[in-house]
Amino acid sequence: MQRAARLAHHQANRLPLALRSFSTQAASNASTPQPPSPPPPPPPEKTHFGGMSDEDRIFTNLYGLHDPFLKGAMKRGDWYRTKDLVLKGTDWIVNEVKKSGLRGRGGAGFPSGLKWSFMPKVSDGRPSYLVVNADESEPGTCKDREIMRHDPHKLLEGCLIAGVGMRARAAYIYIRGEYVNERNNLEIARKEAYAAGLLGKNACGTGYDFDVHIHYGAGAYICGEETALLESLEGKQGKPRLKPPFPANAGLYGCPTTVTNVETIAVSPTILPGGSSVPLLPKHICDDVLMDYDALKAVTSGLGTAAVIVMDKSTDVVDAIARLSYFYKHESCGQCTPCREGTGWLWMIMERMKVGDAKLEEIDMLQEVTKQIEGHTICALGDAAAWPVQGLIRHFRPELERRIRERADRELLQATA
Repeated sequence: MQRAARLAHHQANRLPLALRSFSTQAASNASTPQPPSPPPPPPPEKTHFGGMSDEDRIFTNLYGLHDPFLKGAMKRGDWYRTKDLVLKGTDWIVNEVKKSGLRGRGGAGFPSGLKWSFMPKVSDGRPSYLVVNADESEPGTCKDREIMRHDPHKLLEGCLIAGVGMRARAAYIYIRGEYVNERNNLEIARKEAYAAGLLGKNACGTGYDFDVHIHYGAGAYICGEETALLESLEGKQGKPRLKPPFPANAGLYGCPTTVTNVETIAVSPTILPGGSSVPLLPKHICDDVLMDYDALKAVTSGLGTAAVIVMDKSTDVVDAIARLSYFYKHESCGQCTPCREGTGWLWMIMERMKVGDAKLEEIDMLQEVTKQIEGHTICALGDAAAWPVQGLIRHFRPELERRIRERADRELLQATA
């Protein structure tokens, strides 16, 4: 007892000395000049491809403020000197697209000029086809519908030029069945182009015959995968094919085929006269990263279709990823076991993670499930299902752990009450 009192008295005597020492040290630090703060980092460099200049947007009617049909489209430059571009020949078109650095806008970002060049240079008797993938069903992606609704002639002109570049004689536009207004506008524009001699026999007066057909899908997300789309076009069940053979060798009806995205085709007429589903990212990375294929790949994400979903602090990010997981589970065609079984497991675990009904070690198990799906399926739907969950774990793991701990604490309190 006496020893404790002496210790308390000794500590009380030392306290003013400690305070004086601290204040002296603080005053000394205040008088010492602080080193200047480092300069802010330079802004990231913009990537440039070929001779393409940074000009205004290609699609100038995305808001639907102007006439979407032939008269208005020609005022905006559509079908301008298309004949001259076609007459330059297939090799010139493909080389210009290669030089422009244009990549596919459907998500993979594969160089378009290289993809077009895979088509056979010499015909073996089979016709060649261009198939435009307008089956836009990705959650949060709605860019192609605006092109088809408000700038349909850009797509049709692009079909002709790209078709000539890959030696195709017809294009099939496979449009999502739910896009009613878009397909109506596209049908009107197609009839206008045929009536004006821009498509069909002797298209644009070039001596080249080129037809465009429009096919309506039935709402299956899996048909956005190129080989499943080809199966659907042929009247079969929409399930992805094994590769090889690739569509450039055996595609639609067993003929050489290139499947490409709406935006990729629609921008090609603008490129030629001038010479251009992914992991989650937090705000502090998005502030500085370039909206570019390589820059986003460097931060373990991707540009995808270039459609951006912005979630603020009012969004429950775990719930948002759980809803995405349900979408991919629902849309799996069931052909590949990792996707068929794995997407179901992802959704079930994410539903429990949403309310914290899990154990901490299950976060690593969830990550392992995504790794077992990624890269083990015929098509990329499995990867698309895995990446959002991987991004959630990579950047928001503390949020998952917080929910699990809080639920465990509540259950412990209830048990002891």
